[in-house]
Amino acid sequence: MIRIYAGGLPPDMTEQELSELFSEHGRVRELSLAHDVFTGRCRGFGFVAMEGHHARAAITGLNGREVRGHILRVNQEKTKPGARRGGRR
Repeated sequence: MIRIYAGGLPPDMTEQELSELFSEHGRVRELSLAHDVFTGRCRGFGFVAMEGHHARAAITGLNGREVRGHILRVNQEKTKPGARRGGRR
């Protein structure tokens, strides 16, 4: 499973739209869209989890694509060295 960062999203982007966009390249396993606390609108980025070859196809196919006047930045999520995501110690 690969987590993908999707940035440069339009402020009116919905989770359904983001899912449909990534589904063009394979099955979306998880999806989260960052929302502004006060307005509820998209903050311009989100994360999508897909299987390896589907994720690589989505990154290649969507990075640089224009959606409603916004250029998408799509790449594999980068983690800081030494950072851990969940799990037990």
